[in-house]
Amino acid sequence: MRYSRVRSQPQPRPALPLAFAALLLAGLLFAAGAARAQVYSYEGVALGGTDPVAYFTEGKPVEGSSEFAADYAGATWHFASAENRDLFLAEPEAYAPQYGGYCAYAAAQGAKAKTVPEAWTIHDGKLYLNFSLGVRDRWEEDIPGYVAAADKHWPDLK
Repeated sequence: MRYSRVRSQPQPRPALPLAFAALLLAGLLFAAGAARAQVYSYEGVALGGTDPVAYFTEGKPVEGSSEFAADYAGATWHFASAENRDLFLAEPEAYAPQYGGYCAYAAAQGAKAKTVPEAWTIHDGKLYLNFSLGVRDRWEEDIPGYVAAADKHWPDLK
């Protein structure tokens, strides 16, 4: 099952070579500053405080709260409720985003890049995040191909 935003009209395509170059540069600079962190976080909080379980239960990004926090994979994760926190802790692999919450498209290119909560996709029961909505559109053109490439690159990026 895959959830994502629905587009009512085709959107104009940005200049992909320029967009890719900017994404790759941003990813490389971000990776250098992130000291090879395995989970995308800001000040130690994974996903900038967004509740990863809510993508599955509510079909959208929801801001978590430090009141419902848990530690996993070297980062603190925030949740919108104690129930979401408990679901996550019972089976973190089911809810944690792939590639540590870094941009899935960038991982497919062999780089790390930050993500925004709105640029998400659930594909084959797994959560993927992207650098931007435009990058997410590019990602959606060939999710299986990009997943295969990202899976190949991710061990070296961790």
